[in-house]
Amino acid sequence: MAIKKGQFTIENLENVQINIGSVVSSGKAEEKEKAKGPTPAPDIHGLRDWDMRLLKRYEPVYSPICDMCCYCTYGKCDLTGNKEGACGINQEAHQAREAMLRTLTGASAHAGHGRHLLNHLIERFGADHPIDVGPTNIKAPVTQTVLGIKPETIGDFVPVLDYVEEQITQLLATTHIGQEGAAIDFESKALHAGMVDHVGMEVSDIIQISCFDMPKSQADAPLVDVGMGIIDSTKPVLLCIGHNVAAVTYIMDYMEEHDLFDKIELAAICCTAHDMTRVNPKAKVVGSLSKQLKYIRSGIPDLIIVDEQCIRADMMRETSKLHIPVIATNDKVMYGLPDRSKDDIDDIIRDLASGEQPGVLLFDYDKVGELAPKLVMKMAPIRKEIGITALPSDDEFRKLASSCTQCGACVIGCPQGLEIDKAMEAAVEGNLTLFEELHDKCIGCGRCDVECPKNIPVLDVIEKASQKVIREEKGKLRTGRGQVGDPEIREEGVNLVLGTTPGVVAIIGCPNYPDGSRDVYEIAEEMLQRSYIVVTSGCSAMDIGMFKDDEGKTLYERYGGGFRKGNLLNTGSCVSNAHITATTIKVAAIFAGRDITGNFEEIADYVMNRIGAVGLAWGGSTQKALSIGTGCNRLGIPVVLGPHGPKYRRAYPGKAYDKDKWNILDARDGSEHNVEPAPEHLLISAENKAELMPLLAKLCFRPGDNNLGRMIKLTHYIELSEKYLGVLPDDWHIYVRGEADLPLAKRGELLKILEEEHGWKIDWDKKKILEGPARKVDISFQPTNVPRLCKGASE
Repeated sequence: MAIKKGQFTIENLENVQINIGSVVSSGKAEEKEKAKGPTPAPDIHGLRDWDMRLLKRYEPVYSPICDMCCYCTYGKCDLTGNKEGACGINQEAHQAREAMLRTLTGASAHAGHGRHLLNHLIERFGADHPIDVGPTNIKAPVTQTVLGIKPETIGDFVPVLDYVEEQITQLLATTHIGQEGAAIDFESKALHAGMVDHVGMEVSDIIQISCFDMPKSQADAPLVDVGMGIIDSTKPVLLCIGHNVAAVTYIMDYMEEHDLFDKIELAAICCTAHDMTRVNPKAKVVGSLSKQLKYIRSGIPDLIIVDEQCIRADMMRETSKLHIPVIATNDKVMYGLPDRSKDDIDDIIRDLASGEQPGVLLFDYDKVGELAPKLVMKMAPIRKEIGITALPSDDEFRKLASSCTQCGACVIGCPQGLEIDKAMEAAVEGNLTLFEELHDKCIGCGRCDVECPKNIPVLDVIEKASQKVIREEKGKLRTGRGQVGDPEIREEGVNLVLGTTPGVVAIIGCPNYPDGSRDVYEIAEEMLQRSYIVVTSGCSAMDIGMFKDDEGKTLYERYGGGFRKGNLLNTGSCVSNAHITATTIKVAAIFAGRDITGNFEEIADYVMNRIGAVGLAWGGSTQKALSIGTGCNRLGIPVVLGPHGPKYRRAYPGKAYDKDKWNILDARDGSEHNVEPAPEHLLISAENKAELMPLLAKLCFRPGDNNLGRMIKLTHYIELSEKYLGVLPDDWHIYVRGEADLPLAKRGELLKILEEEHGWKIDWDKKKILEGPARKVDISFQPTNVPRLCKGASE
C-alpha cells in the first residue's frame, strides 16, 4: 500500500515495512508547490500553440537526402513527388519525421550524458550537494522556465531528468509506423525535442560546475594551450577523447597527488578537453573533432581514454595498428572489449602493455585514475623504442605521391571536395604548399583513404606533408566560463534589448567547415570588431583560438571574456550551450522583469521580439548540433547553418514578401500591426562566408529595436553586404521606419535612393521621411505574438 503525502501514525501496526524515499522539508515542499507557472513541465502538446505560430510564419522546407522510406517491411517505399507509402505517410511527413528523429537523437545524447553524470555525482558527493554556478539568483534558468521549479541541490535535478527522459520516450514512440502522420506536428515534436535538449544540457553542466569547482560565471577564466603542436611528445602522452569528464577527473586527481603533471602530457580532443581544462588548466587541448584521426595516426598518444560522444567508430582498428591501448570508461562506447573493472590493476596493465589485449572496459573510476598514469608511463618507452607511427617516411611519401593517377576519386569522396589530386601532383615536384593548405581544411574523416583505388593512405600523406604547419599549430583558448552572471545581465541587458549592442552571435557546433577552420576565426573577429557579443562553445571555441594576429595574439588574448559588447565568451563544452539560451531567458527575467517560472511561451515571445541574438553552426554535422539549434528555434532564436545544413533535411525560412506572415500584436491594446520581417528566418543555410556575414547582422533585427539600435544594426548590415558581396542589400529599405533609423554616415545617400528607387517622399530641407515606411517608430510599442499577453485578454 502506498501512503500519500500527509500525516499518519504507526501505532499498533504489525508486520509493516516502511521504505522512506526522499524527505522534503515542509518549507521546501511548499515552495515547490508554488513554483508552477502557466505551462510547467509541458507534454508533447503543451506548447503546440506556440509552435504553430512559429511554423505558420516560418514554414518548413524539406531537402530529402533519399526519396525512399525503409522503416518497415511494407517497404521500401518510393515517396518521390510526395507520393504516399504503404502506411499512408507521404514524403513531406516522412522528411519531417526524419528531422525530428535526428533532433531527438541529439537530445538523447545530452540527456544520457546528464543522467550518467548525475548518478555518478550523487554517489560521489551526495544528493544534497548545493548548486553553485556563480553570482546569480536564477541558478537554472532553462529548467525553471520549462519545468517551473527552482533547483537548489544536485539531487533536485533527478525529477528534471525524469521529465526529459519521459519526453524523449514519448517523442520516440511517435516515429513508429501508424503514429503521427502530419508534417506540421512532427515539426512541433522536433521543437519539443530541441527544448528538452537544452534542459538536459543545463543539468549536465550545472552539476559538473558545482561538483568539480569549474569556473563559475568567470569572465577572466584561465587561458590554456590548444593545438597539435603544443604536445611535448618526449613525455608519455595520455589522450582523452569524448564529452563526459567524470572518469578523467580521477586521473587528474591522481596526477596532482603524485606530482605527475610535469612527467606526463595529459591532453584531450573534443569536449572532454574543454571540461578537463575547466577542472585543471594544466591539461592541454589538442583540438576539435577534426583532429581525432589525424592525431591517432601521428602515433604520438601512448594511451587513449574514451568516454562518450563524437568518438570514431573505428577507434580500435586504428589504435591496434599502432599499439595504442584504449580504455573505455562509459557503457555507451564499449567496442566489444572485455570488462576488467573487477580485476587487479597490475594484471590489466600487463595485458595492455604486452598487446595481449588492445583495450579494456573499466567502469571503476578509482582504478581508472591510478591505472591510466601508470600504464602510459609504461607504454611510452615501449612504443618509442619501436618508433610506431602511421605516417610514411620521406621515401614512402614520395612513392605514394608518385603512385597517384589523378583519378579524382578522393576529391569526389571528400565531404569538402578538397583538391587532393592537385596537391599530390605538386608534391611529386617537391611542392608541399597545397598539402599544407589542405591540412586546415581537411576534417579528418578518412574517406579519401577508402575511395582511393590505389590504396594510398591519403590522410597520412596529407599529415606527413604538413609536419611543419602542425609543429607551429599552437594557440590559446579561454577555458569555459559557464553561465553569464546576474550582474553582467543588469549591466548589458538594456543595451541588448534596445539594440545599442547590435546583437549576440553564438558560434557553436562541429568542425565540418566548408573552407577550413580559419572561417570561424574570421567570422568571430569581424563581429567582435563591430561590437557584437560573440559567444562560443565546443569545437568552434577551440578552432577560434587557433589563429593569431600580426602581434601573435589570439582572439581570446585580444578581447575580454565578459558579457558586454565587443567581448568573446567561451561557455565551455557542448552541454554549456544551455547557458547561451539561458542568457536570453535571464535578460527577460532581470531586465524586463518577466516571471520565467513555467512560462516558456511568454519568454520565447519576448526573446523573439526583443533580443537580437543569432546562432551559427557553421560546421554543424552531428545530431546534437541539430537538436541544439532546434532548441534555440523554439525559444525564438534564429540559427544559420553552413552549406552542409540542407543534409539535416529541413529548414525554417521566412518569406519576407508575404506580408500576411508578419502581422504582430501590440500588447498594450491587442491591436494588430504589420511589421518588417524580423527575424527573417528561423533556420537557414548560407552557401559561403560572403553570404553569411550580412545575414548574421540581418538576423539580429527585432521589432522592438529603438531608433538608435536599429540605426546601429542597419549600419552593420549595409556595411557587411558591401564589404563581402560588393552591393547594397536589396532589402535594406524595409527595415527603415524613419530617418532616425538610417546610418548617419550614409543618411543623405540612402534618402536619395529611397526617393528615386522606392518612391518614398522626402522633405529635403529637414531631411525627413514623409511617406514610405511600412510603419513608424513607436517607442512604447509592445510587440507580441501571443494574444493572451495583450492587455485585457482573458486567460
